[in-house]
Amino acid sequence: MNNNPVYWALLVGMSVLLMEQGSVRSQGDAQSDNKVMDNITVRQGETVFLRCAQGDVVTHTAWLNRSSILYAGEDKWSVDPRVSLVTLNQDEFTIKIENVEMTDEGQYVCAVQTSQRPRTTSVYILVQVPPKIINLSKDLVVNEGSNVTLVCQANGKPEPSISWRLISPSGDLGSDDEYLEIPSISRQRAGTYECSAANEIDTDVQTVDITVNYAPTVVEGRDVGVTLGQRGVLECEADAVPEADFEWYKDDRRILNGLDGLEIMSSGSLSKLTFFNVSEGDYGNYTCVAINKLGSATTNFLLYVVIEPTSSTLLQGPRAVQDGSGGAMGLHFHSCLLLLALLPLLLRF
Repeated sequence: MNNNPVYWALLVGMSVLLMEQGSVRSQGDAQSDNKVMDNITVRQGETVFLRCAQGDVVTHTAWLNRSSILYAGEDKWSVDPRVSLVTLNQDEFTIKIENVEMTDEGQYVCAVQTSQRPRTTSVYILVQVPPKIINLSKDLVVNEGSNVTLVCQANGKPEPSISWRLISPSGDLGSDDEYLEIPSISRQRAGTYECSAANEIDTDVQTVDITVNYAPTVVEGRDVGVTLGQRGVLECEADAVPEADFEWYKDDRRILNGLDGLEIMSSGSLSKLTFFNVSEGDYGNYTCVAINKLGSATTNFLLYVVIEPTSSTLLQGPRAVQDGSGGAMGLHFHSCLLLLALLPLLLRF
C-alpha cells in the first residue's frame, strides 16, 4: 500500500471532484463511476457500518469523511478511537463508527482506484438524537391572581414537539407550545405541571411545581354545650397557603396556651381549644382568628351550659305526672255524678 502523503492528497482531491461533479474522465477518456447509496439513519450512541464493494483489481482504496481520510487501506489515518476497520478484502472494504455523535453526520466517500479507472461510492449518514429538555422553568411560588408563564425548551433530531399538562391534581389545563400561559392563577391551578418533549426516537419528561399562596378562609364555628366540671373542646379549621397561625380570644381577651386550665393545640389546618374542667367563668363567646402573610379570617363560638338531670329530678318527674293524671280522673268522676243528679229535673221540662 502506498503511504505517500502526496499520493493520498491527490486521491482525496479526486474523490472531492467526483463527489461534486458526479464523474470525471480518466486516462483513456473512459467514464469513471460515482455511486450514491441510500442514506443511513442511525441513532445517537449507536454503531454504524460503512461498506464499500471492491471488485476488479483494486490498487488503492480509502474511506473519507468530507476531506479527511479515515482509512487508507489497512492504515488508519483518523485519530478518533471510535473509528475502526472491520473488513478489507477483494470483495468489500468496511469500517465502523461506534457511539455515533451529531458531529458524525454528513457525507462519507469510499474512493477506489482500480487498474481500469477510479470510482467512488458515497453515502450520507443521518444522526437521530432523542429529545432532551435543556431549558425549563423552576418551581414557582406565587400569590393568587398572579399571571404565570412556564417555559420548556428542548433539542433533538428530528425536532421534538413540546406539550404541557397539569398532572396533579389532574385537570384540563394544557398547551402544545413551549410556553404555558396561566393568567390570574387561582388556587385550583396549583400543583405539578409536566412538560413532554417527544420525537420519533424517544420522549423526555420533566415537571414544575407551582405553589399558589392565598389568604385564610375558616369553617363556620359550631357552638358547644358542656356540663359544669366536664371537658369541652372548640375546633377551628382554616384553609390557607402558607398554613395559617391561630389565635383564640374570649370576648376581647387573647387566650394564652396553658393558662386557666386551657390548652391550645394547632397542627396544619386545625386548631383546638380544650377546657379540661369547665367552670362558670368559661361559658361565653369565643373567637378563633386564622392568620398568614396574605390576610386573616375569624369565626365565633358559644360555649354554653348543659344541665344534667339529678336523681331528685328523675324521682319528681314520674310523681308529678301521676298526680296530674289522678286529679283529672277525679274531676271527671264528680262531673258524672252531678249530671246524673240533675237528669230527673231536666226530664220534667
